[in-house]
Amino acid sequence: MLTDGLVKNNPVFVLVLGMCPTLATTSSAINGLEMGVATMFVLILSNIVISLLAPAVPDKVHIPVYIVVIATFVTVLQLLMQAFVPSVYETLGLFIPLIVVNCIVLGRAEAFAGKHNALESALDGVGIGLGFTLALTVIGLVREVLGSGSAFGFKFIPGDGILAFVMAPGAFLVLGYLMVLFNKFVKKQ
Repeated sequence: MLTDGLVKNNPVFVLVLGMCPTLATTSSAINGLEMGVATMFVLILSNIVISLLAPAVPDKVHIPVYIVVIATFVTVLQLLMQAFVPSVYETLGLFIPLIVVNCIVLGRAEAFAGKHNALESALDGVGIGLGFTLALTVIGLVREVLGSGSAFGFKFIPGDGILAFVMAPGAFLVLGYLMVLFNKFVKKQ
């Protein structure tokens, strides 16, 4: 269950979900890591609560209820980030509230948490969250190394990198090539 989100059902490289934060926040490895951890926080907690509420929620209103639960945890996350890590909150900015509509979070609520117990749902949240965090961090790392000659903010290649890699076109190129490599590696196993 934990490893499914890392490899078999990796949300970015296999399921191709959550492309907005994947492409927009991965201009550096640290940004990718921070966005992945923020999403994982919401994913784990919302999965647990949704698994507990699901039996009592009528089918006609389960999606709106799930969205309210997810929005609550995103609001908690925003408040915690503003209070304890304001620099991270400033960096990720608009993308934190967009976790509410991230198809990974809502998709896992609908496909998994609503049908399983709290422990299984928490483990699913951890696995999918780790897979998302790993993917964003790797994409950010590749973009940062190629675009600015640094990794996690530490410059190790003198001069400027290839500017396109820290801009939008670089996000698409890196994502595409990493998807090909990831899927080629997974099929060999």
